[in-house]
Amino acid sequence: MSVLDGDYILTDNEWDELVWIWEQTDAPKGCKVEIIEGLVTVAPLCTNKHHRVVEHVQRRLFEVIPSHWNIFQRLGTAVPARLGLYVPDLVVVPDLPNEGGDHFVPASAAQLAVEVTSKATARHDRGAKAMGYAEAGVPLYLLVDGLAPGGPTVTLYGEPKEGVYCLLRAGKFGERITLPEPFGLELDTSEFPEK
Repeated sequence: MSVLDGDYILTDNEWDELVWIWEQTDAPKGCKVEIIEGLVTVAPLCTNKHHRVVEHVQRRLFEVIPSHWNIFQRLGTAVPARLGLYVPDLVVVPDLPNEGGDHFVPASAAQLAVEVTSKATARHDRGAKAMGYAEAGVPLYLLVDGLAPGGPTVTLYGEPKEGVYCLLRAGKFGERITLPEPFGLELDTSEFPEK
């Protein structure tokens, strides 16, 4: 790796360059900076409704996970094979690995990733991130899509194989959705505020 003119690096691989750019990106406080399919993106602050959904799911997860597991909001999760460094709204990581330094962990360390769509992130949450989490082998991906065409939905993906998830469960806000073991959790989505 070499630094050019003190403000840019040149490495032997695209991933290291992208991570360096991501680390250098100075976005306004509260904004989410991610790498999605090789592009550094910045999403604006989330709404209070968005935070309420994330907090509801997090509280329910704390009821069922082992005490030594971790639940994080906005933990950088890396999927180098897809040139992705996502910052999920919520992620369950049993053991926080040392890989990735202080800024991110391999997405493969996660047991569950949760994304709550916003106007700025919906397209990526439904597409690129679903493929990236599957590629990394994250066992479960929960998409809470308050902006879905036809009305708010909750979709649970799982059983990743060759970078593709199976659809495990899908429903409208107001229905219950069950996360399988190791969670064994039934979420009541009627408590989710609509966008």
